Amino acid sequence: MSPAGCSHVNSFKVDNWKQNLRVIYQCFVWSGTAETRKRKIVEEEHSRWITGSCAREVSHGSSEGCTNFKAKSCICHMCGAHLNRLHSCLYCVFFGCFTKKHIHEHAKTKRHNLGIVLCCYSTFVLVLPVEAIDLLYGGIYCFMCQDYIYDKDMEQIAKEEQRKAWKLQGIGEKYSTWEPTKRELELLRHNPKRRKITTNCTIGLRGLINLGNTCFMNCIVQALTHTPLLRDFFLSDRHKCEMQSPSSCLVCEMSTLFQEFYSGHRSPHIPYRLLHLVWTHARHLAGYEQQDAHEFLIAALDVLHRHCKGDDNGKKANNPNHCNCIIDQIFTGGLQSDVTCQVCHGVSTTIDPFWDISLDLPGSSTPFWPLSPGSDGSVVNGESHISGTTTLTDCLRRFTRPEHLGSSAKIKCSGCHSYQESTKQLTMKKLPIVACFHLKRFEHSAKLRRKITTYVSFPLELDMTPFMASSKESRMNGQYQQPSDSLNNDNKYSLFAVVNHQGTLESGHYTSFIRQHKDQWFKCDDAIITKASIKDVLDSEGYLLFYHKQFLEYE
Repeated sequence: MSPAGCSHVNSFKVDNWKQNLRVIYQCFVWSGTAETRKRKIVEEEHSRWITGSCAREVSHGSSEGCTNFKAKSCICHMCGAHLNRLHSCLYCVFFGCFTKKHIHEHAKTKRHNLGIVLCCYSTFVLVLPVEAIDLLYGGIYCFMCQDYIYDKDMEQIAKEEQRKAWKLQGIGEKYSTWEPTKRELELLRHNPKRRKITTNCTIGLRGLINLGNTCFMNCIVQALTHTPLLRDFFLSDRHKCEMQSPSSCLVCEMSTLFQEFYSGHRSPHIPYRLLHLVWTHARHLAGYEQQDAHEFLIAALDVLHRHCKGDDNGKKANNPNHCNCIIDQIFTGGLQSDVTCQVCHGVSTTIDPFWDISLDLPGSSTPFWPLSPGSDGSVVNGESHISGTTTLTDCLRRFTRPEHLGSSAKIKCSGCHSYQESTKQLTMKKLPIVACFHLKRFEHSAKLRRKITTYVSFPLELDMTPFMASSKESRMNGQYQQPSDSLNNDNKYSLFAVVNHQGTLESGHYTSFIRQHKDQWFKCDDAIITKASIKDVLDSEGYLLFYHKQFLEYE
């Protein structure tokens, strides 16, 4: 409950309510222990409470009398139990079990009459809401709110009576609770500019020790641990390991890793077990040489996918090419390939699953089709087009444009029943929840081994509608049309992680930018994490771009 407390408890605050509450705390809450009640359990007549004999014992200063009274009286009036989280009604002489709901039954059936109000037509009986007090811990439970409540005045009485009881029992200040001093309260009052913890929360931000050229792994781990749905899956303990040896399960290790990241610890984590499991299940990545972050991402997703067996509860996804494990639910999309015969115009369509989209860049040996609108300063898909600047949209338009396969790559047409030249076009049949774009900066060929450093502008928000199979008609023959339906949010994404590579092909270093909250970005450089601006993120070179769907569909 909020510090303002519960409004229903005000019905108890009438007449001598403070003295009555003190008597309850003195006689039933702080005066004895569960063992005392267990040894001295004896039936006690209810009239003793009504006649005020307990109050007289308290007023005479007899702590032993209170202890005996509590031991004798604190039993459930319905089942006779004395340890099932007994609660006492604040309005009458009734003790009931919370565990067996006896105190709840009392609250429903024994509403306490406040009085009778007469009017011209009817007679109304006003009833009080019912509150009860936990006899073991002293908490106040409201049956209207269905929760334990906080009331400043009642809390003060409870603390005062607790201190008195401890002093009588010789405990003194040994178990006293912490309270701010007057000096601390004064400092808090004079610091009105302090921020709420929710706007400055850094739980989940934790550095990773470099174990010897393992920055390629660390930057991918940072991206995965900040993937919202993946985080929710692991922090809710959804994984059910079916491997004979859980110590060799990469999903179990990832679950432990998420617990470490979101434990609140600030010291850098040492991912030695994760590295060992990667070496075990992806032997091509074993060793202390620098590896490719993109290759590690695909290998990690593949192993996680294989080790997630059992997490889908036997359910199969709509797409028969993949299962319904958490990895496929988040990262798997459907890529549609349309091959069109140039003679009969028959179309052969296949749909393949994908975890990422690899995009060619200008400057590579692969011919790049210049698609930028020009130097007019226009904005497409949230990207500003400057003369000579390539955008992520340009790369996607090139990826989804029709491509003439040529005479050297003829296919057998099912309509012509002969080998014919054709065109091939890739589009998105099904978009994943997390779209990962791989900018192909490392070129490996018989003649060249180099890194492509072409700057690519990428947006904070991305609309994938133009690249869907359903939008194919608007891009026939390379003609691009801006989608008119700007209100369609199903295909819109937000950037949440960027992996960068600095250096050359032979010698380099990986870092990542992570979005912690909306518009709050951090740079992760192995064990060092620093605050970053949005400009820092968008000005970076970009190697792997992670986008999350803004709106999710429920099946």
